[in-house]
Amino acid sequence: TEQAVAVAGGIIGGILLFVLLGITAYLLWKKIFRLFSYEKLINPVKTTKANAIFQEQANSEFQLKSTSRSRSVPFIIPPTLQGRDWIRLTNEEQVQGDRDPCMTPQPGPRSSFHSLAGAYVVGTINPDLYKFPEDKSETDFPDGNIGRLWFSIEYEQESERLLVSLIKVRKLQPPADSCSPFVKIYLLPDERSYLQSKTKRKTLNPQFDENFVFQVSSKMLLQRTLKFLVYHVDKQKKHHLLGQVIFPLKNEALTEDNKLVIWRDLEKENLEPPSEHGDIQFSLSYNDYLGRLTVVVLRARGLKLQEESPAVGVYVKVSLMNHNKFIKSKKTAVLLGTPNPVYNETFSFKVDQTELDTASLSLSVLQSYKGEKTLVLGRVVVGPFMYTRGKELEHWNEMISKPKELVKRWHALCHST
Repeated sequence: TEQAVAVAGGIIGGILLFVLLGITAYLLWKKIFRLFSYEKLINPVKTTKANAIFQEQANSEFQLKSTSRSRSVPFIIPPTLQGRDWIRLTNEEQVQGDRDPCMTPQPGPRSSFHSLAGAYVVGTINPDLYKFPEDKSETDFPDGNIGRLWFSIEYEQESERLLVSLIKVRKLQPPADSCSPFVKIYLLPDERSYLQSKTKRKTLNPQFDENFVFQVSSKMLLQRTLKFLVYHVDKQKKHHLLGQVIFPLKNEALTEDNKLVIWRDLEKENLEPPSEHGDIQFSLSYNDYLGRLTVVVLRARGLKLQEESPAVGVYVKVSLMNHNKFIKSKKTAVLLGTPNPVYNETFSFKVDQTELDTASLSLSVLQSYKGEKTLVLGRVVVGPFMYTRGKELEHWNEMISKPKELVKRWHALCHST
């Protein structure tokens, strides 16, 4: 029996050894088969002159990576564009490979290895050239700038609500070293009520991100004007006005799907009391190349309306004269029921440079009631020495001395019958 057990154990051990040898032989055969399959894949690819150049440059770039990293990204030309003369940007040698029939594009899918092997390296891309441009409104501040304000507006038609988002203010110029700003927002012509932001402590670049709501009907929306007053609070809790932004809504397409993000430079408020018949602010510009005189009617203040009624409309009539002879006139829109209308409307007139010594502009502020009767509230004339003196003459001469530049000024209205 012991001999039988020994024989059985030997047979089992032999079988196990045979199975182990079989598994080992199979794994070695599979590994060798994979190696031969890989060599067969790359053998058909012929090495052309262009391929040799590509491989040479790839090897040199791989060696350079160990010493210093390059920020350049290799740029290649697909094989479909072969047959042209390409100049290598590294050593300015001309590279041209003979047309290789193996590299002729064939229908059907192609491996990435074949596409890469038949490409030409023509240069590198500088990643710095493809950066997103920075926001110019954050960096370009003109000389004399006293601050810049960002806000957004949106109108909900169904609820008749005007949504105003106060975003931020940058580059404030306070009277003292420290600055604690806040903003008051008006919806003109109502100057009795306003909405106010929180005060930001000790900063010249406050970030507000606050939302405000004004209730206004869709019929009156385009007659309204947003007014932002930026104040500074000093240590004695006194308020100092740093600047203002006036933004008429009449030229904007306000809808629920159209949220407008806007920025405007702050202006200094005219703290002088209005003149007897009110004042008007406008800009003049002359383009000597085009022979064009441009007038921007901005706003008026302190007008003496003859009737206090919402139906009373106020508009400005701009007339071009030459040798006291009427040439052409244009009118602004009619704004209802306000002694401080804001227009921001631009008009252009054709005026030859030789006519600047004889031409003049007349701006008349008129009041109308239900479109029937018209009353002149005041008038101002700007022009050369032949017609004007004082501020009106200075405004005209400054316009001529600064071609293509808008020159803005306030003028007192004179009573005209």
